[in-house]
Amino acid sequence: MNVVANVYRGDQMESSHLGHIAVVDQHGNLLYSYGDPDRLTFARSSMKPLQAIPIIETGTADRYQLEPADLSLCCASHSGEPRHRTRAMSMLERAGQPEATLQCGTHVPRHEESYKELIRAGKPLTPVYSNCSGKHAGMIATATHMGEDVASYHLPEHPVQQRILDVVADITGYPREKITLGIDGCGVPVHRLPLVNYAWAFAKLAKPEVIDNPVRQDAARRIVEAMVAHPEMVGGESRYCTDLMNAFGGRIFGKAGAESVYCLGDRERGIGIAVKIEDGGARAIYPVVNEVLRQLGIGVDGALKTLHAYTNPPITNMSGSVVGRVETTFQLLQENRSIC
Repeated sequence: MNVVANVYRGDQMESSHLGHIAVVDQHGNLLYSYGDPDRLTFARSSMKPLQAIPIIETGTADRYQLEPADLSLCCASHSGEPRHRTRAMSMLERAGQPEATLQCGTHVPRHEESYKELIRAGKPLTPVYSNCSGKHAGMIATATHMGEDVASYHLPEHPVQQRILDVVADITGYPREKITLGIDGCGVPVHRLPLVNYAWAFAKLAKPEVIDNPVRQDAARRIVEAMVAHPEMVGGESRYCTDLMNAFGGRIFGKAGAESVYCLGDRERGIGIAVKIEDGGARAIYPVVNEVLRQLGIGVDGALKTLHAYTNPPITNMSGSVVGRVETTFQLLQENRSIC
């Protein structure tokens, strides 16, 4: 079995997580794998950096003077902190659209203090608190800039989503007609394709000079630069995406996806990594990503020490006592095949 992590209660193993890993270089060579690197996967929010590319390509970002922090927020699954909400609202205002235009729905934000403030004020949750409000604000701005219907920007047939589909097919190197669509938690299309292609996409983002289209190449570079310059916008306080990019100081960029997916790129080596935990449970994903980096020799000189809280984290009970741990247990297998 392709076990990537075991969960221990005391010294006894209680549960196991299966997983799949793909490591691909910028030229489309599968370098390392574990489990099934070709597993068909919905990458969920891990695709936000690709979904943000048309914001630049269409001229939307320049027209509305979107700053790097705005572009980073377009790639975010943010915590709903004041800085996230303020910037999302600013993007909408520059496009001349109200918050009600957001079709991402509502949920309790991860930032507890913001939620408590709402409760104390007797105010309802609104869409800007959604972790996807930055992405949706970028989509709305794009539809506005292009003179397209704004109310339906989230539907699969809308030009906003069709442009995104074109970008996903191009950057992942997977045929457009073979990409299966689902609907994500925030109401927009989500794409299903092999895990290995997601890894290749992040390798290309890490080394955008391999992208043939110069406009797309520039857009990819701007997106990644925005993420590493403003990692606080991608996640927030005590969030792995933010902590990862801060720890690596611009070398690594990464994005989590629901159902335990993680994609990241190494800008120094020009490789992309994609991980999927089979059962969708979140507790194993960050320890597994850290272990992949360790096995690849990335960050072992210090960055991974900064991320130690995510490496084999303790299991605590309701009184806060440590009663177990999550422990990774896999070895990457060396590969040598092209996915092009």
